[in-house]
Amino acid sequence: MADVQLSEPVSIWPLGAPLLEGPVWVERDQALWFTDIKGKKIHRHKPGAGHMLGNSWDAPGQIGFVLPFANGGFAAGLQNGVHRFDERDASFSLIVDPEPRLPGNRINDGAVDPQGRLWFGTMDDGEAGTTGAIYRMGADTQCWRESPLTSITNGPAFSPDGKICYHVDTLGGVIYACEVSRAGALSNRRVFATIPNGEGYPDGPTVDAECCVWIGLYMGWGVRRYSPRGELLETVRFPVDAVTKIAFGGPDLRTVFATTANKHLKPDDLIDQPNAGNLFRFEVDVPGLPGQMIRENA
Repeated sequence: MADVQLSEPVSIWPLGAPLLEGPVWVERDQALWFTDIKGKKIHRHKPGAGHMLGNSWDAPGQIGFVLPFANGGFAAGLQNGVHRFDERDASFSLIVDPEPRLPGNRINDGAVDPQGRLWFGTMDDGEAGTTGAIYRMGADTQCWRESPLTSITNGPAFSPDGKICYHVDTLGGVIYACEVSRAGALSNRRVFATIPNGEGYPDGPTVDAECCVWIGLYMGWGVRRYSPRGELLETVRFPVDAVTKIAFGGPDLRTVFATTANKHLKPDDLIDQPNAGNLFRFEVDVPGLPGQMIRENA
């Protein structure tokens, strides 16, 4: 496969945030939604006239993702559980706490599979304990653990047909691929790709229309694109060292938005990386996949 990058990454919203995460293109809004975990904020960016078309909402705690419900509103992954977020009145209401006995954990990344089911990962907020896992939320809001325990989870992401799930052990430097049953159970977990810690820590995964897997690199200065067989195809270099995740958006899904972080940087590092913690954009010639919405009967 040929390289797909058409333009260099550029900063489009100078947030200077500690830890941006969870970008998702929501077609009904024609907007990108994402979070600032440590800043406890939800952001919405509408392309077309710069960052002044952005909106922000305060969250009642650390927040890893916002993902749309088909019937309106969003699921929001807060430290104490999955909440329903209504952007019209900025309200949050608890749906389920998947780990009531683990107050030191928080929800991190999340995704919706092609069947409309919500998936998300948890992690030790101190980034040390092996207490995080990938969960699937059922129609009855029961949460099913679908991965072994790890310290920092990222993902999941899904193949276009929903039959393969990718999830990440960030500190371990491993991206896993699993088969997804009709009911949503994961099986045949295998190593999809590994990234040595010296090359950056694998962060959020995203899948494009050619079934290739994109991985953000934390402390790795870019984003990697892997073939469906786990072969490294391309690296998009960034002027900041921590890219947490990408999302495909725009009318043709060929605009790539990337969230970044600066919480790990010292003051002298920020001088060299003034755009760390901003929202970025670049263009590609292979589109992403249409966004999915949570169907509450899935």
